[in-house]
Amino acid sequence: MEVKWDKNMRQYLDSEKQLRRRREKTNKNIVYSAIFFIYLAVLLRITVFRSDFTIDHLWSGTINLSLFQSYLPLIQDHNWMRIVYLFGGNIVWFVPFGMYLWGTGKIIGSCKTALAGLAFSFAIEFFQYVFGTGISELDDLILNTFGVWLGAVLAGFLKKEKKARKKQP
Repeated sequence: MEVKWDKNMRQYLDSEKQLRRRREKTNKNIVYSAIFFIYLAVLLRITVFRSDFTIDHLWSGTINLSLFQSYLPLIQDHNWMRIVYLFGGNIVWFVPFGMYLWGTGKIIGSCKTALAGLAFSFAIEFFQYVFGTGISELDDLILNTFGVWLGAVLAGFLKKEKKARKKQP
């Protein structure tokens, strides 16, 4: 009789632990999602809904399909800070997108995450063209997608490190 009670109590305690872990995970996902949506709002503000955003500029954007041609005048003028800002910014601003998708398990795999980033980046470039708030550039699409992929790889690495630390005594 006592053995059965012991077994039932153990099962009950185990189920309580699992519930607690699930609640903690849900709370973390809520926090991560809230931070992600703030990040998206900031990203859309700096890429599409800029200070010069008006409905008057509809369909007045510019498209540049030549790869990295806009960097040549900057290189010739030795404007290195602007190059780092444009080139690095297009990568760095999209790393959190990849980290979120991969890290929360919304999308599994760095290639699938990069494809989702490509689609999101394309949407941004499209809206820049539609609203006339920027130059829709092919190199932005490539650099943004690379940033998303980099974020996914980084998140995958961090997850592996976390698992390895948990296994250590």
